[in-house]
Amino acid sequence: MSSKMMGRPPSDNPKGKKIEIRVDQEMLDKLDACAEQLSTTRSEIVRKGIEKVYDELQK
Repeated sequence: MSSKMMGRPPSDNPKGKKIEIRVDQEMLDKLDACAEQLSTTRSEIVRKGIEKVYDELQK
């Protein structure tokens, strides 16, 4: 048997923390539209939003 590991390589920045939020249908539709237009995930859109707000607060 080979000593090579199978599966995905470990991430440089693992995302092990999970949050859950409540949104109405309109907000969910907007989130999905953004994710679709940018060809990314809902999670990535939320991360970008957090970064944008954080950067604005640092100014």
